[in-house]
Amino acid sequence: VVQHCVSCLGAVVNKVTQNYKFVWACFNRYYGALSKLKNQHQEDPNSTILTANKPALLRSLFTVGALCRHFDFDQEDFKGNSKVNIKDKVLELLMYFTKHSDEEVQTKAIIGLGFAFIQHPSLMFEQEVKTLYNSILSDKNCSVNLKIQVLKNLQTYLQEEDTRMQQADRDWKKVAKQEDLKEMGDISSGMSSSIMQLYLKQVLEAFFHNQSSVRHFALNVIALTLNQGLIHPVQCVPYLIAMGTDPEPSMRNKADQQLVEIDKKYAGFIHMKAVAGMKMSYQVQQAINTCPKDPVRGFRHDESSSALCSHLYSMIRGNRQHRRAFLISLLNLFDDTAKTEVNMLLYIADNLACFPYQTQEEPLFIMHHIDITLSVSGSNLLQSFKESMVKDKKKEKKPSSDEETESDSNSGSGSDSEEEASKPRRLRKRVDSDSDSDEENDINAVMKCLPENSAPLIEFANVSQGILLLLMLKQHLKNLCGFSDSKIQKYSPSESAKVYDKAINRKTGVHFHPKQTLDFLRSDMASSKITEEVKRSIVKQYLDFKLLMEHLDPDEEEEDGEVSASTNARNKAITSLLGGGSPKNNAAETEDDESDGEDRGGGTSGVRRR
Repeated sequence: VVQHCVSCLGAVVNKVTQNYKFVWACFNRYYGALSKLKNQHQEDPNSTILTANKPALLRSLFTVGALCRHFDFDQEDFKGNSKVNIKDKVLELLMYFTKHSDEEVQTKAIIGLGFAFIQHPSLMFEQEVKTLYNSILSDKNCSVNLKIQVLKNLQTYLQEEDTRMQQADRDWKKVAKQEDLKEMGDISSGMSSSIMQLYLKQVLEAFFHNQSSVRHFALNVIALTLNQGLIHPVQCVPYLIAMGTDPEPSMRNKADQQLVEIDKKYAGFIHMKAVAGMKMSYQVQQAINTCPKDPVRGFRHDESSSALCSHLYSMIRGNRQHRRAFLISLLNLFDDTAKTEVNMLLYIADNLACFPYQTQEEPLFIMHHIDITLSVSGSNLLQSFKESMVKDKKKEKKPSSDEETESDSNSGSGSDSEEEASKPRRLRKRVDSDSDSDEENDINAVMKCLPENSAPLIEFANVSQGILLLLMLKQHLKNLCGFSDSKIQKYSPSESAKVYDKAINRKTGVHFHPKQTLDFLRSDMASSKITEEVKRSIVKQYLDFKLLMEHLDPDEEEEDGEVSASTNARNKAITSLLGGGSPKNNAAETEDDESDGEDRGGGTSGVRRR
């Protein structure tokens, strides 16, 4: 009510009656009351008079600001020939109360400041105002009400500027013939642009807040700023991509809308910042995540199970070059050298599993690159694990010779692995997949070689998550789109686009559930004590992994309907690594004529039964 009364008063006095003395008297009444309260507070902050006068204080803070919004008291019409600078005096008074211990008083003082800044935007360049606004926005522990109020102030200022500009535009059209066009809009838009540059970073950072109301106002301010063209849009793109993953549909749509506008005007900006935007969306999801125990996931938990960043992907997928560059950048994060944290990898894998792919080319391209990443990262990973064990092995030459020949081939020590590599491939395969007891022996053999310090083990478990996720992702896409191994194998990214332009027919009910990574994150393995059982499971993972790496490339000489021993070995390793879900393709179900193929087929079903 007070706000609208003052607004009407402004219209009547400024446009019609010009009764400035009356308004000046009204302003002085509130301003005087505030000064008096300030002096009392300085003398004794705990005085009872202040408590009794709190309603008067709150009203005065609000009204002084509101009057300053509609009247410029530094004009002669108001203060006569007095030399006092009214706006600075008001600023000083209101700033004093922003440091008050009572949050309600602080909020009202900030509202008052917001009003005053609409009449005198230049006050926002004052150092103390910058410090106040930026500290409230960036301080994690600062009250939500104050954050929202600062954002509301900026929003109201921008809305007023917009109205002012439109009015100036209308006035301009009336006198367009005589005036010089250049000078009209420059001054005020230059001012609001400089102001937004000052506060932009803090407003954008407010997106990472767990309260949706804070995110809501931050997004409003950014939308207004972009619509008025006050800043270069490229710096907002990653933040808008991140806000496109907000749980609230209205905010998602607003952020997506802004991205579409930017994409129309500046082609290529979205693609340029897409990966940064994905990483930032993970931070937003982390901030929103109410249950820290649960890992952050990258798809919506509703019937659609759509990827959180599906809008981003649909904007990029139309341009083949951009799309491929984007997908490769995402897959590169899984590389062992990228050192990306495991939960972020899970988040990205979720998105890659659920993106709205339309042609066969898209998932095939991903699977092709997963294979390349696996062969490089996988070898590096096995190598570093072997190296951590070799040192220990030299210290304690323990295993007897017959044990070595029996099945120590997998222990991974330097000499053994050389020996093993020199065995003929058929023989080696038989050793790898003979029976469960062999597997037990392998595990025990490796367990003996483990170093005292379990850091390399944890490191292996940590780094291998990225590779496991890629395996899971490939398996998921294969099941989702119903591709056969040979189709994946034959794919070449350099072939013309037309070959793989067919639409995908998705299977329903195929969900991406990387159980091992979820268990790894939930058990917080990286920081917990490492037990014998955990060691064993890591060693088993290492052996399955080693087996998989040996059979990564399917044999060329496979005939139709026949599945080579190598394919079976690979499927067994994948099944075991991924925690029992058998790879759904003909390979695991067809039996081979060769005897060791049957062994392996039995092994696979054994794993599955277990």
